[in-house]
Amino acid sequence: MNTDTGFPSEPGSETFLTEGGIETELMYKWGFELPHFAAFPLLEVPKAVDVMRDIYRRCLDVAAAQGLSAMLTGLDYRASPDWGALLGYSPQGLADANHQAIEFLRDVAAEYEGDIETTLVGGIVGPRGDAYQLNRDITAAEAEDYHSVQLSTLRQAGVDYACAMTFNNIEEAVGVARAAAGAGVPLVMSLTVDGTSRLKSGPSLAEAVAAIDEQTDAAPVCYLLNCSHPVEFEPGLETGDWIRRMRGFRPNASKMEKIALCQLGHLEEGDPEELGRLMGGLAQRYPHMDIWGGCCGTGHVHLEEIARNVRQARESAQA
Repeated sequence: MNTDTGFPSEPGSETFLTEGGIETELMYKWGFELPHFAAFPLLEVPKAVDVMRDIYRRCLDVAAAQGLSAMLTGLDYRASPDWGALLGYSPQGLADANHQAIEFLRDVAAEYEGDIETTLVGGIVGPRGDAYQLNRDITAAEAEDYHSVQLSTLRQAGVDYACAMTFNNIEEAVGVARAAAGAGVPLVMSLTVDGTSRLKSGPSLAEAVAAIDEQTDAAPVCYLLNCSHPVEFEPGLETGDWIRRMRGFRPNASKMEKIALCQLGHLEEGDPEELGRLMGGLAQRYPHMDIWGGCCGTGHVHLEEIARNVRQARESAQA
């Protein structure tokens, strides 16, 4: 265990459930506008705060009912300097927003003390650019400098971990991993793939994990996959030692290609029961994986199916 935060550096007896697709639910189910896909400005809107609190409560209700621990993030994906400037935030205002996002999660988690064994609260670090573009221009050094701003703030906020979400470029992933190490924040590196089962910048998952680990002395505490449906990412799960560094999945609800999904203008929830079965199958195939949740289009219904199927798979493996 990490002595500073309690973040488990290796899979153990606990299984963790994350939140689902917060932004897509806020936009398409509840009708809130998210300029530049940023959720944290809604912390200044009382009605939105009530809605977000209930979204997280439903997630934690699932974790409690299924006997799982929880890993919460979700509001600060765009809370980094370039995006903050686009949204009109000063550097201090952006730092305050990061702190506010973490305190919001802590407040919700406190309601479940005694009902959930462990709840870890973290911050999300998103790419400097568009997660669905190649972002080839950024270097590892530039990424380290850029992402160190938000990671230092998250360290000051006392997060249990940070999650680098939807990264598709090795250079930027290397930079954010180095920045997290420099800030002393355990980093979960969450990659995303396209319909070819590879990162949009070209490498396979195995190649990306190996390269990031080699260039950072294995700085990420572990890896996840997010913002892809199993039909996209499962063919990329090659055998090899690298898979031991992968500790779970946060899938999209829909099988649609991501750009097309973004252009729909409504919530595409896919088939929650099928998604749950697919996640249960992966839990059976990879018994070491201990972090499960959702991404775009997923909500508490999907989380319930995922949690139930994963719990059953783990109980079957233990038996």
